[in-house]
Amino acid sequence: MASFDFDQAEGLRRMLAGPKPRIVTFLSATPSDDKGAMLVNLGASLAQAGNEVLIVDACRRDYGVARRLEMERHVSLLQVARQECALNQVVQTAPQGFNVALLARDGQAAGNADEARRLSKAFDVLVKKQGGIVIVDGELNRDGSFAVPQLADSEIVVQVSTGATSITNAYGLIKRLSQELGRRPFGILVTGASEAEAKIVYDNMSAAASRYLAVTLSSMGSVPADEYLHRAARLGRSVVDAFPLAGASVAFRALAGRFTLPRMRQGGGARFGS
Repeated sequence: MASFDFDQAEGLRRMLAGPKPRIVTFLSATPSDDKGAMLVNLGASLAQAGNEVLIVDACRRDYGVARRLEMERHVSLLQVARQECALNQVVQTAPQGFNVALLARDGQAAGNADEARRLSKAFDVLVKKQGGIVIVDGELNRDGSFAVPQLADSEIVVQVSTGATSITNAYGLIKRLSQELGRRPFGILVTGASEAEAKIVYDNMSAAASRYLAVTLSSMGSVPADEYLHRAARLGRSVVDAFPLAGASVAFRALAGRFTLPRMRQGGGARFGS
């Protein structure tokens, strides 16, 4: 009976706490500007479909979403951790319809273990307040860790193109992640590619990862090379808003739809929704 009462109490606490936000960390083996463009359009597609979306720019070296949207001078979560500003000052709303938060400005990092703990706590509170879908524009630190430890437990998607260097770098990134995080699944998103080209890239990477790393990959689909992406960017808009019938718009709506499927579990054989 005690165990049953405990389970009931735990279930009640979870219900009162509300739905757990879905956190997806994107890493890239393409030029950093490609990842920023992809995330802006993905965020806009998710928002257009009625989702609450927060993109957290956790890049210190790469060209992150906040910089792309000219929001990189805003207050950051690291400043919250340093008690220089309040948490409610961190979130900005992008013209494309999603929210943006900056983990740290000017390539800064937590200065000591206590500050790192406070940054991690600020990140936790932020994502719980936002709910919905939290997309992290991420990168690995030089030691293979993430900017905040929670990202290691998030769903992880690696962006790759059809170029040989990108494919090699993506495989190396997956190998490094599996060494750091243990056996777990990863999503693969192929950009600048037709469906047929993306399938070849994914099939080859999946076979190699399974054979040599004992790692399961899952295809998140592809986004084609499309001039309308560049036209929309020059207009300061997302492609799904400016050119809704473009091939890239169709691809981004399909990609956004995958986030309504069951989330990827952290275990062998687990995968994103098909």
